[in-house]
Order: sequence, then structure tokens, then C-alpha cells
Amino acid sequence: MLVLARALTYATLFVSLVLVLVPARVLEWSGIHAPAALGAAQLAGLAVATAGGALALWCVLAFAVLGRGTPAPFDPPRRLVVRGPYRFVRNPMYLGAGVALSGAALYYQSLPLLAYVAVFETAAHLFVVGYEEPTLARAFGEEYAAYRARVRRWVPGRGAARIAAG
Repeated sequence: MLVLARALTYATLFVSLVLVLVPARVLEWSGIHAPAALGAAQLAGLAVATAGGALALWCVLAFAVLGRGTPAPFDPPRRLVVRGPYRFVRNPMYLGAGVALSGAALYYQSLPLLAYVAVFETAAHLFVVGYEEPTLARAFGEEYAAYRARVRRWVPGRGAARIAAG
């Protein structure tokens, strides 16, 4: 239970900073305000943001329950997580955050916020390649090498449909 509390605490801090505080500043700096009415773009944006947030939350829960750790680099999972959304891509948490941010950009119809999504995903990619993958290789050795060989980093492969069905 303690690991779940830690995971949710770290996830809340990450979400607060990267998915709420910084995007709010981007909107403020660009002079974009909340729409006066909910139109098709706002409803679609809410749906996309909700889907992205749900994916990110699923990842946090998978880290806590399956991996016995958190998304924080200083308190990582003790076991390699290869189930749940990690069956399809190796980095679904960053994808979920990017999708949630993209939904916000659609909701506000904000190009500056969409640019922030690009910056966020670029930073995530550099972090994954420069830190996470080498760290996982050292921590989990052959188990991670096998996982890395069968599951792609960002885009599900052709085998993802078979994995989902079976």
C-alpha cells in the first residue's frame, strides 16, 4: 500500500508541474484564455486529454502494483514492468502525457501549447535514450534486452494486435 501512495504522490507532483503548471504558463504567456463555450474542438480535446490521462494513470498503477516502485527515477520499480500498456510500447507513460497535453492544445486551440507538446516529447525521448534505457539495461540485464527486442520504444509494432488479442 505504501508503494501505491508513493507512486501516486510522485505522479501528482509530475502532473502538477509538467501537465498543469507549465501548460498554464504557456497559455498565459501566449494570451490564450479558456473558450467561452464548449464546441466540437473542446469536446474532442477533453476526450483526448482524458484518454491520455487514463493511459498515464494506468502506467503509474502498473509501476506500483506490478513493479513495486514509482515513476520517479530515484524510486523506480523493483521488477521490470512488461504487462499492461507496456506490452505495446516501452514508454506509454510519456505517450499518455503527450496525448493529454495534445488534448489540452486542442481544447484551447493553442499552437504554443502544441509546441510545448513537441518540446515535452523531445525531452522525454532524450531522457529515455540517455538515462532510462541504459539504467534499465544495467538493472534488468537479459530480461530487459529480451523485452527491448520484442517491444518498440514509441510506436506499437505489428505484434501488438496479437498481444492484445491473446
